[in-house]
Amino acid sequence: MRVMFSHKHEQMSEEEMQYAERKLGRLSRYFNSVRDARVTHSVQRGQRVLEVVVDLNGMMLRAEERHPDCSYAIDAVTEKLEHQVRRLKERLKHHKGRASATAVATILTDVTDDDTDTGGGGGDQAAETPATVVRRKRFAIQPMSVEEASLQMELLHHDFFAFRNAEDDSVNILYRRRSGDYGLLELDE
Repeated sequence: MRVMFSHKHEQMSEEEMQYAERKLGRLSRYFNSVRDARVTHSVQRGQRVLEVVVDLNGMMLRAEERHPDCSYAIDAVTEKLEHQVRRLKERLKHHKGRASATAVATILTDVTDDDTDTGGGGGDQAAETPATVVRRKRFAIQPMSVEEASLQMELLHHDFFAFRNAEDDSVNILYRRRSGDYGLLELDE
């Protein structure tokens, strides 16, 4: 697994980066192939903030941890990712009958038998000040079923998820409603 580091405000020491690579390398025991892990390190109000995004052949796992001690933050974020992996494996086994067989088979071949960005901010803005785009993300839209999209959305801890519906090849947006249920937007192209 390739681990890439990016830093904001302050760099991690070489020892901390090696420790993070070693700990994140443990995730490879759950997968036959993991593309890469992106570690973003920053310091906010005396807290070391680690955000890790793992690319599992198109499935993304994300975890974040804040702690004054970088080693503790690395341990905690790795533990969160391992928990997500175990949950993913169990959910895939239970969704097997509902999701498309080829998609589940593709994901399960990558899992071995061993077992948030909140970028917008909130607050009221003045009526004369227009809202600005503060962050842009680009990603490939994967064809998948609605069940697979809900699973991916849960793993990323997002409130919405855009995907290409494998049934009719249309672009859909799955979102979480206030009731906790899901809504599905089917876009006409």
